[in-house]
Amino acid sequence: MKIVAYRQNGQPGVGLVSADLLQVQPFDLPQAQREQGALALIEMQARGEALPPLLAAVALSGVQITAPLPRPRRNIFCVGKNYFAHAKEFAGSGFDSSARAGEDIPDCPIYFTKVPESVVGPGAAIEMPAVSSAIDYEAELTVIIGRGGKGILAKDAMAHVWGYTIINDVTARDWQSRHKQWHLGKSFDTFCPMGPWLVSADECDGTRTGVRCYVNNELRQNASTTDLIFDIPKLIETLSAGITLYPGDVIATGTPVGVGIGFKPPRYLKFGDVVRVEIDGIGSLENPVR
Repeated sequence: MKIVAYRQNGQPGVGLVSADLLQVQPFDLPQAQREQGALALIEMQARGEALPPLLAAVALSGVQITAPLPRPRRNIFCVGKNYFAHAKEFAGSGFDSSARAGEDIPDCPIYFTKVPESVVGPGAAIEMPAVSSAIDYEAELTVIIGRGGKGILAKDAMAHVWGYTIINDVTARDWQSRHKQWHLGKSFDTFCPMGPWLVSADECDGTRTGVRCYVNNELRQNASTTDLIFDIPKLIETLSAGITLYPGDVIATGTPVGVGIGFKPPRYLKFGDVVRVEIDGIGSLENPVR
């Protein structure tokens, strides 16, 4: 199933997207839960409860789609340098504070976070900050946790995955380099476009799907999640070893080769650009740069 969050006539809604992507059936939820996007539904299923009744369908074209989790319950977990070619690309860029000679490929997953307030939805502008001149794009398959837990073993991890969405892990490369860590340069306002909806794991195999990114219709990134250095079960096992995961937690799995910093000279985003991320089995997420 595909669950979309949206606004219609100023009011929040959460609904089930039709197979032809033309309609959405709203779930009958109180406003406080509708404001949370898909989170309330994920939590219901984690408790073993039935989803609420569906109301009359409306045209998807007649609503404003927002991020499926407009404000995640806590910081978004993100993985750095998780595709072989990108790890080498980034280590050679001169902007990677984690790089060590001969250690381009990490031995363990590298985690950082983005603040929930950085999330925006499809069509929302990526805002160019006055304090940075090196803004980059990163297309990422993103895991949504359905059943929480701690100490989850890799062999059991996929049973904890509710499904997937798309994130563009927008990054201020100069801040990433200057501060010797990644949190600040990843967490500016509007630096986490998410969407267009959540897709349940029975409809999308995140372990083997295509990830692409276009800037102004120019293909920049094109890879498969089969190329991940650390696969989804390993990422969940590592993260949950010491941190309890909860329903609705978000894990961005890393970006493929082809980011702006990898070009010589770098090809950063600029005013007027349009970035589109496509992931097979999910859809596309497009945002202008303003």
